[in-house]
Amino acid sequence: MHSIIHKADESSLNGHLIILGSLNSDWSKFDLSANELAFIKLKLENGQKSIEINQYSRYVFIECFENNDEQFILFEDARKRGASITRKCNQAAVDDISIIDVTESCLSIYVAEGMALANYQFLKYFTESESKQNALKTINIDNEDAVIRNLNAVIAGTLHARDFVNEPLSYLTALQFSEDILTLGEATGFEVDVLHKKQIEALNMGGLLAVNKGALEPPTFNVLTYNPDASKNSKPIVLVGKGIVYDTGGLSLKPTLNSMDMMKCDMGGAASVVGILCAIAKAEIPVHVVGLIPATENRPGLSAYAPGDVIQMMDGTSVEVLNTDAEGRLVMADALTYAKKYNPELVVDFATLTGAAVRAIGKYGIVAMGTVGSEVENELLKSGKATYERLAAMPFWDEYAELLKSDIADLKNLGPAEAGQITAGKFLEHFTDYPWMHFDIAGPAFLSHDDHYRLKGGTGVGVRMMFDFLLKKSTISARDGSN
Repeated sequence: MHSIIHKADESSLNGHLIILGSLNSDWSKFDLSANELAFIKLKLENGQKSIEINQYSRYVFIECFENNDEQFILFEDARKRGASITRKCNQAAVDDISIIDVTESCLSIYVAEGMALANYQFLKYFTESESKQNALKTINIDNEDAVIRNLNAVIAGTLHARDFVNEPLSYLTALQFSEDILTLGEATGFEVDVLHKKQIEALNMGGLLAVNKGALEPPTFNVLTYNPDASKNSKPIVLVGKGIVYDTGGLSLKPTLNSMDMMKCDMGGAASVVGILCAIAKAEIPVHVVGLIPATENRPGLSAYAPGDVIQMMDGTSVEVLNTDAEGRLVMADALTYAKKYNPELVVDFATLTGAAVRAIGKYGIVAMGTVGSEVENELLKSGKATYERLAAMPFWDEYAELLKSDIADLKNLGPAEAGQITAGKFLEHFTDYPWMHFDIAGPAFLSHDDHYRLKGGTGVGVRMMFDFLLKKSTISARDGSN
């Protein structure tokens, strides 16, 4: 069960408490004893900013913040402190806790966010899952109803994305993924249209069909639509997510030791797109958004496509396949071509695309590149900072495209080892004719160890950043009357 954030009332403040303040806060007004106040003073003098008081009948957590950091650093510190408090709550069997915020930065939102994200569990396959459930169920904050609604919505979207990534192939095949997206769409308020193999063949999606040739099950192409009556944008924003539900590398079998152990995460981009649609639908954000998810597994089956093959993409481009483990860009390219039918305002894609992105910046951010122009890119960068899903913008010079020229076809699907994350982006760019941004989330999409509120396994990266961007965009559009 996931924590749910509620609006605090008078009764909730009599239970377990988190008090957010600064070094200059007056702690005496919080019904603490003289000994407890002396204890807080001593700890603060010793430089401790997180203080725990056990009153036996309840716990009180004191968190002191300083405003000398950049705002986005302060917000991230609050999320991390929330994650730490969640672990303490679960150890102490605290099921309901309230946050009192006397800071100047409304940090309760970020503490609660970190708490809820850190309280996530994926227990589906444990035989005694109930006994393993976290104690913490409710977090109470004093804030506007709309803020709490949006916070619950984006957390739900992020956790749904984590669930999808954590599911094994033994359950989450391409067909099952589509069924689960349909179910979630019905539950949260976005429409889903699933295209099956015959429809995919009719569209000549040569990249998706080629990758699927060695698979045990047919592919799907999923179209998710959220278009409320109050939408502020006349042209949709299209999100594309890589949906390789499992990646062996195909006939170019992954050579690195243990490299397939976590390849159930290769649909992390698709999971993020589903999570974003879920979040904006739950929050009823007035934006028209379309999600496109090509889904298949990549296996070395008897009919598998092979290095040296030439395939024809949906837009007619011929591609020489040099490595079948560079499959994500092939399925994404067809989806990017399909996106043209919407005459989109903006297209953003999410993909666990390259090991080069991981080598470039590790787990600490999202590799980004594209053609959106400085204004939109700056807004995306701001949302990345605000949610601490930071974007590392890569150079995107024309010379990188030269590295994808083939001797026997229009393109080859693999460039040299150098700048592999950029040449992969250049491959995708070939299939676009609209403002477009590419996010390679290979580093942060799946973690081998907990990182505060980003837990081991699927992280749902990209959901919070894109939700922030779309929320701000809808607000700006409403204010200035633009489309």
